[in-house]
Amino acid sequence: MTSRSTAQDLDRDDPLAHWRDEFVLPDPDLIYLDGNSLGRTPKRTVEAIRHVIEQEWADDLITSWWENGWLDMPLTVGDTLAPLLGARPGEVAVHDSTTVCLFQLVNVAIDLSGGSVVAVEATEFPTDRYVIEGISRIRPGISVRHGLDDLTGVDVVVRSHVDYRTAAVALLAEETARAAAAGAITVWDLSHAAGVVELDLDGAGVQLAAGCTYKFLNGGPGSPAFTYVRSSIVETVEQPIWGWFGQRDQFAMDNPFDARDGVGRMLNGTPGILGLTGARCGIELSAEAGIGAIATKARALADFGIDLADEFGLECSTARPPVSSGGHISIIHPDATALQERLAERKIIVDKRDPDVLRFGLSPLTTRFVDVFEGVSALAGMLDA
Repeated sequence: MTSRSTAQDLDRDDPLAHWRDEFVLPDPDLIYLDGNSLGRTPKRTVEAIRHVIEQEWADDLITSWWENGWLDMPLTVGDTLAPLLGARPGEVAVHDSTTVCLFQLVNVAIDLSGGSVVAVEATEFPTDRYVIEGISRIRPGISVRHGLDDLTGVDVVVRSHVDYRTAAVALLAEETARAAAAGAITVWDLSHAAGVVELDLDGAGVQLAAGCTYKFLNGGPGSPAFTYVRSSIVETVEQPIWGWFGQRDQFAMDNPFDARDGVGRMLNGTPGILGLTGARCGIELSAEAGIGAIATKARALADFGIDLADEFGLECSTARPPVSSGGHISIIHPDATALQERLAERKIIVDKRDPDVLRFGLSPLTTRFVDVFEGVSALAGMLDA
């Protein structure tokens, strides 16, 4: 059987191990395996937000919109994020919730396609399904089709790159091309992929994508999501939520709406500067560590966790990488709710998805191999007791 010393050896040889020191870890005994839902707190975020509050807001006040770059933060943070997505400068904006970003992009895709049929899996993440269903209520003639196997007659496809239950990875380039061959535009949800999977949106031919920053990018609770619009189509995009930050000259108050150039046209209301500050810090940290190294460790953590599940006789629904992302492994048990609570009593935090899924999050910058060993072995011990 794999032992704790095996995990310790893997941690000793881990080239990313020192990045854990970049995070606030107030309880050394806590085993946190839920970074795929909410990433840990970077130390630099605490300092950066303190500076924004005490200096830029308290002292510089309104001048911070110009003097401290607040006006352009959704776009400058977007340019920092772009390389982690395989995107170009000027193609990413960090600005609102994932729900709002998806609402904008699905509407954009419908308009670009000139069609009326939107396809989504019945098991897709709830927000994605809710957004589509909501749009079908307010746009006459829009219909929703469940299932992606047959795209005949489909105009827009909405799907996650990484499945939130199993961590299975959809083939980005192949599936984008398959939809395009059927005459459909794909809107990709990258929420469970950004910051843990090596992405090449440009090379994959992706046109539209959105995702959150509070999971593997460690942006903080409710940190703003991002929108990606391919540069070759951005000037043809007309998004549905008009606000003064999306206006070409936002201080020409009496002018009719005129969308600004580039991905900035996706902006709407005044951005939350504290949330953007947290997002920027988490994104910068991941960029410094390197998405290649992060993705490599994620796959290794997943393989290790699956090995343990196999050895302990646990039912794991996550396939090995590269079929899965490495961002988490899912263990199936009918008493998942009670088991999650018992693990929490032992200071082992995992996620749960009804009715029977325990998700062990594997956030590479903060998760150690020994954490995975302790979490999986503790679960196995509870089942054997």
